[in-house]
Amino acid sequence: MQLVQRYLAKNRINTVVNVAGFITEYRPVYSRQIKVYKGIANTLEFRMLNSDQKPVNVANYTPKFQAFDENKKLIIDKVGTVLDDGSSATRGLFTIEITESDMLDIKQQYLSYSVHLVDDTTGVPVITYSNSAFENNGTILISAEAFPGPSEAFTVSSFTQDGTNYVSNVITAEPGINGNTALHTAVVYTNSYVGTLEIQCTLDNQLDGSPSWVTVKTITFDGTETAPVPINYYGVYSYTRFVASTSTADKITKILVRN
Repeated sequence: MQLVQRYLAKNRINTVVNVAGFITEYRPVYSRQIKVYKGIANTLEFRMLNSDQKPVNVANYTPKFQAFDENKKLIIDKVGTVLDDGSSATRGLFTIEITESDMLDIKQQYLSYSVHLVDDTTGVPVITYSNSAFENNGTILISAEAFPGPSEAFTVSSFTQDGTNYVSNVITAEPGINGNTALHTAVVYTNSYVGTLEIQCTLDNQLDGSPSWVTVKTITFDGTETAPVPINYYGVYSYTRFVASTSTADKITKILVRN
């Protein structure tokens, strides 16, 4: 039997706030990097300190957390929850909840973040520092290592006329990651398209010459579809393409495929 230890701990970050003068004798060497994970909610706990490293009462403030990418584009903007109830145990504490949906469209990357307080009485913002060297920004890593989530979908958006039909660009069916009952899902975005759409697949490993295509599913559109049309099909294939019976120009916007 293997014994594996895990730790359930609060992700707490100390932040220095200038609310009553600032003495700069104490200078921390660094402010630690925050690490949060895509695919799950992350709670960050901050404690506000003064220049003497003593907790500061933040019961009358609203904390704000903002994260930016390398181009200074705002990526995450959150309002914190104050835990400070006046007791010594909670003095200076507030939390920031970064939800799963907040990071849904964010790729794994480093972001810079800042924290400031807004006085609930006057509405005046108060800057805070990541250390007493007057550095405002910290670093946060958005990690996809623990919960990778679904893979990105392939996009089919171009069709070429072939005789009376219109054939799409070819995408891989990723046979190496699929089992014998591999499920493939496609979503077709149309704009008054009238005609049929065939899903064709091949087992050929190379597209040189004339690969053997077989139709695995045919869908009929009457032009009244107002929502994207989902399609499921099964099988281990090498490549996939789509064949439309009529012109797709401005009629089939795109097709998304996830193997």
